[in-house]
Amino acid sequence: MSGRFLGYGRQSIDRADIDAVVATLESDFLTQGPQVERFEAALAERVGARHAVAVNSGTAALHIACLAAGIGPGDLGLTSAITFAASANCLIYAGGDAEFVDIDAATLGISVPALAQALKAAPSAKAIIPVHMAGLAHAAAEICKLAEGRIVIEDAAHAVGGLYSCGKPVGSCAYSNLAVFSFHPVKQMTTGEGGAVLTNDPELARRLKLLRSHGIEHEPTRFVGTDTQEDGHYKPWLGQQHMLGFNYRMTDIAAALGLSQLKKLDRFLERRRAIARSYDDAFAKLPPIRLLQSAPAERSRSAHHLYIVWFDFGAMHTTRTAVMTKLAERGVGSQVHYMPVYHHPLHAQRTQIDRSQFPQAEHYYRGCLSLPLHPGLTDEEVERVTTAVTDVVSAA
Repeated sequence: MSGRFLGYGRQSIDRADIDAVVATLESDFLTQGPQVERFEAALAERVGARHAVAVNSGTAALHIACLAAGIGPGDLGLTSAITFAASANCLIYAGGDAEFVDIDAATLGISVPALAQALKAAPSAKAIIPVHMAGLAHAAAEICKLAEGRIVIEDAAHAVGGLYSCGKPVGSCAYSNLAVFSFHPVKQMTTGEGGAVLTNDPELARRLKLLRSHGIEHEPTRFVGTDTQEDGHYKPWLGQQHMLGFNYRMTDIAAALGLSQLKKLDRFLERRRAIARSYDDAFAKLPPIRLLQSAPAERSRSAHHLYIVWFDFGAMHTTRTAVMTKLAERGVGSQVHYMPVYHHPLHAQRTQIDRSQFPQAEHYYRGCLSLPLHPGLTDEEVERVTTAVTDVVSAA
């Protein structure tokens, strides 16, 4: 192997990012200072949402989005069968229950016909959590229409910088009550760890801000009780806990990094799209591989968190483990995104699931593989990936 090992994802950090973080480290506030509000304002402006509430992870964002929307014990939510576990866990954290919906074979998002059937089978479902898998917002308008007033929380953890099919930015909540971003280092931009909830509803935004910080209210006009004033003024030290919240705050250090990264997001996205196009050109010639999300309209609006291809391992007379091992020997990392959530023992024990109800998710899982995709890849490294994949497929 020559050259560095190419993981499927990696952060892109430059001197401007480092300087922004150092400036905050040298300031008066490492947390609960001005950088978080600045980051929230810039993020909301970028996506066209009225409110952005920053937190310390995408999972925390999903959790408080469910709670702010009123999901609680006895409430059912539907989410994609193919996603990271947090998309379902957030419903259970809130005291509710999660059931799964099969995916669309081409776009990997929730299948609209399958969602219609799921809602018919479970008309009491209170929430839908569509997942913008790999960065592509699939059928947002159709899902919103099917929701018929139910809560829609977009799991847009993969889709920072992406667009809906109508051209509006993902995160504008054009088709949802709330949308959730993640800023993990493998995402399009990073705050180290971190996330945000976007909404256009001021009451939801208020509840989100309470929930991320112990549920403590500092706005005097919302204080309750008679012991709130002294000398004719609200007590300046007073904060009242109005709900059970959490310590999900984002630090100013993380927000400073996020502000710097946000300025480069367009450049990051363009490089991701260019790499995806190069891969498409190379892999379209390999019969055992099927391209996913590769229609020009999809490539142009996806945020390209992941580049996923589907291998016909049976036709290759090999296994996914063998292919991953041979790629790794050539310095090319790969990963599986994702095992169907209901395959996890927790969910398999929680509810009885007939896997035959999810034919597209099962088929996808048998052959999916994510290949390196991040802005730091050079043209030579992209060629190294395509050569390695071609060699492994040809030798099978």
